[in-house]
Amino acid sequence: MQCPACSYYDTKVNDSRVSSDGLTIRRRRECAKCGFRFSSIEEIEILDLAVIKRDGRHEPYSKEKLEQGLRHSLEKRPYTQERFKRLVQKIERDIQKRKKTEITSRDIGEIVMKHLKGFDEVAYIRFASVYRSFQDVASFTKELKGLTKKRSK
Repeated sequence: MQCPACSYYDTKVNDSRVSSDGLTIRRRRECAKCGFRFSSIEEIEILDLAVIKRDGRHEPYSKEKLEQGLRHSLEKRPYTQERFKRLVQKIERDIQKRKKTEITSRDIGEIVMKHLKGFDEVAYIRFASVYRSFQDVASFTKELKGLTKKRSK
């Protein structure tokens, strides 16, 4: 890894720690040339996963598209960047658990909704309204009733 202070390419790892959620590793590093100390964070990246769209097209999985959709549903909602990052990691972990090279956009949507429901109910309803394409108020109301029913239990 390149030193951020002097751009030298030889750094050594002094310490490695797994995060509390077990999804990232933080490494303390030191530059062999200038002695500058810094941290790096490693996280899992999904590679070689194709998403099958509703119209049958295939496109590569994009973490950025997932984050963009989540941010859109969480617009003007209170959340921290750390909580958002954990949400994305949990969703990606569930995608990886399927151990497949292809996944449908519908399956990704269901995974996202499962996690959004516990993260922020308003964001969940926003996401569900776009994802499920409610045709009328009755289907939207049915989804809301299901959410409030589970909450009262």
